[in-house]
Amino acid sequence: MKDKDFDNEEDRKIYEEYLEEKQRKRESGEEKEIRKAIIMICATLLITIAIIIIKCATIEYPPIERAADKPIIYLYPEEETQVTIKLGKPESLTCTYPKYEEESGWKVTAKPDGTLTYDKTGQELYSLYWEGKNNIDIDETEGFVIKGEESSKFLEEKLEKLGLTPRESEEFIVYWLPKLEANKYNFIRFETIEKINEEMPLEIEPQPDTVIRVLMEFKGLEEYKEVKEQKLETPERNGFVVVEWGGTELN
Repeated sequence: MKDKDFDNEEDRKIYEEYLEEKQRKRESGEEKEIRKAIIMICATLLITIAIIIIKCATIEYPPIERAADKPIIYLYPEEETQVTIKLGKPESLTCTYPKYEEESGWKVTAKPDGTLTYDKTGQELYSLYWEGKNNIDIDETEGFVIKGEESSKFLEEKLEKLGLTPRESEEFIVYWLPKLEANKYNFIRFETIEKINEEMPLEIEPQPDTVIRVLMEFKGLEEYKEVKEQKLETPERNGFVVVEWGGTELN
């Protein structure tokens, strides 16, 4: 209908209002459809995200693998003795010296002063060395937090408490001190003998009277934090004594 078809201005105005109302209804319907589509898309995304979260929560992630660094073993029999040492989980080993034989282990002749003769080569040693994977579930709520610059004094005190001799303590400190002093603070924990034995069983024949295993776990910190102080026990060194020390840096 054209303007000239209107008999008067009032009819034309009514028709224009009709067209405007029709347009509003059409636009309103389109907006409803758009909103409906947006709601459907959002609902689909939310459902997808929920499914992903549920799947992630139920995934069994492998344990964090850390390295048990530089565990070395000292042997102090009461008299010269042929000793066989076997590590209970050879599949976890990453490095050994002398080379560890998976079937027979290490066979050495040990003297009371700690001198060892490796039976396979006749080589004279003072310790046996191994490194391996460490999957111990570490309790970071209990231990010690110390300044990096105070590491040597701390280790001297705690290693004596844990039963190490001055020579054993010195060798431990010389190896670990540069790593500890490089940090502003360190969280330090000494793992329990039960967890150490579970992670890497130590089989020794003849059976020793005393076994001391020291595993230090540490993490560098930028600032001090409060933790529950770990209680340490001092073992008695009696009879045939075996000592092992090592460490693990936490991520």
